[in-house]
Amino acid sequence: MKICIAQQNYHIGNFEQNTSKMLSAIDAAKKQGADLILFSEMSVCGYPARDFVEFNDFINQCYTQVDIIKEAADTIGVLIGSPARNPHKKGKDLFNAAFFLHDKKIIAEIHKTLLPTYDVFDENRYFEPADDWKVVPFKGKKLAITICEDIWNLGDNPLYRICPMDKMMEQSPDILLNLSASPFDYTHDEDRKATIKANVLKYKIPLFYCNAVGSQTEIVFDGGSFAFDKQANLCGALPMFEDAMEIFECTEDGMINAPIIEPAARVPNKELNPLTLEPALNIDQVYRALVLGVRDYFTKMGFTKAILGSSGGIDSAVTLAIACEALGAENVRAILMPSPYSTSHSVDDAVALSKNLQNPYDTIAIKEVYESFLHTLKPLFKDLPFSLAEENIQSRSRGNILMAIANKFGYVLLNTSNKSELATGYGTLYGDMAGGLGVLGDCYKMQVYELAKYINRSKEIIPEHIITKAPSAELRPDQKDSDSLPAYEILDQILFQYIEKRADPASIKALGFDSALVDKTLKMVNTNEYKRNQFCPIIRISPKAFGVGRRVPIVAKYLN
Repeated sequence: MKICIAQQNYHIGNFEQNTSKMLSAIDAAKKQGADLILFSEMSVCGYPARDFVEFNDFINQCYTQVDIIKEAADTIGVLIGSPARNPHKKGKDLFNAAFFLHDKKIIAEIHKTLLPTYDVFDENRYFEPADDWKVVPFKGKKLAITICEDIWNLGDNPLYRICPMDKMMEQSPDILLNLSASPFDYTHDEDRKATIKANVLKYKIPLFYCNAVGSQTEIVFDGGSFAFDKQANLCGALPMFEDAMEIFECTEDGMINAPIIEPAARVPNKELNPLTLEPALNIDQVYRALVLGVRDYFTKMGFTKAILGSSGGIDSAVTLAIACEALGAENVRAILMPSPYSTSHSVDDAVALSKNLQNPYDTIAIKEVYESFLHTLKPLFKDLPFSLAEENIQSRSRGNILMAIANKFGYVLLNTSNKSELATGYGTLYGDMAGGLGVLGDCYKMQVYELAKYINRSKEIIPEHIITKAPSAELRPDQKDSDSLPAYEILDQILFQYIEKRADPASIKALGFDSALVDKTLKMVNTNEYKRNQFCPIIRISPKAFGVGRRVPIVAKYLN
């Protein structure tokens, strides 16, 4: 049997475009003699559609597209993902489903059993789990069709009581097919491959896995679909972060007529997160995920041009480079806004960066705006000493200027804050925390430095001085980040243990970190949740990002 994996980038709710993509792939697969074509989870409507699925019209449009695609499924089997109505009067109204189409009919409707409700997932909110498990006969073969999470429980996952494949193995399937929408994080690629391989080692049948690709607001799907033969040899891997399609011939004995990329081997430990943060871990994948995240956010929202504040610092430099790669340098405008405390080398560095990238830039000094604020506030501030208030006026002046230009010329403001800053509250609400998309909000400061080195891997794009100088907000004379924060090399390790690993204070201190520093850091994290709650969407690249995947109370008394 010739099986085609079609890894595509869908747009949530853009039914015509999603269907057009699938129809084109079906036509191409037919011409190449494929027997069956496999698409990703929720390919009809895009994933995650979230509360859109609560609209009856949205579900009606899904069914309309299924009927359109069904007409193209004549000589070829087509496996697509879509919400499906639950005809029973118990449970949720919908299933997360796969429709198997052939002979212009719906041959089978398969429902997802394991509904993830953790991190960025909230499927129990919308869907009813499957309550029966049947293989699908097709061209003399019995197909075990699963949806994403259904192959992540091999009987040892405490989150679930059912293992769908164990149920279907009683019917002796020949091939395992999985429609997936598995998000990217910098630890997940090998973990995912290990899980898929573990399924093959357990069930001894070939597995074809189609993952979604593309960015949906903050979540990036990286593709990287796989084909494994029955001996757990990796015989095909589609590229990451791009649309791709490949046909594999599965033989009668469960092997695949393709060169073995990676022979069967021991499945590595599923605990792949490093004990402590490794900033360079898969930094090439992180870079590509961020570029895709920016590009898709703009493309799918109908935006074309971006603007950002270019300070001569590492965060704005990396953000600018990523944006230029994603959107084209001519579509990214940098605004240099020196204050009375900005150093000349910061301005020079920012200019040099834009010249290297060849993006448009302007310089607007904020001295007069800043002094106007101070003059207006003089009756209230009187002769009180210089403080955080005056620092934040500068940051908010910049935010106002950036938003004014964005409104006037139709730009979207990119935020340049990193995860270390957001974690500790080292940022100004309505100032440097303004923006429509947080590009580096899930990258710790040390990861930002690694990204800069990666961007400079072939030639110097980011001036070396930006990378080597001490980071500073430059809001008061001779200011350094280290005046307010621990060294990033230490801070990032503590933050990683608390945020990604969910370690308690005692466990973090047991790793050798200073007790008082741990207490201070965790207090900063918890007391600044109100700031992050007002922040823009953040492109997710880690196992635990700020935003929809991390839900903690704003008003609480824990470690603060």
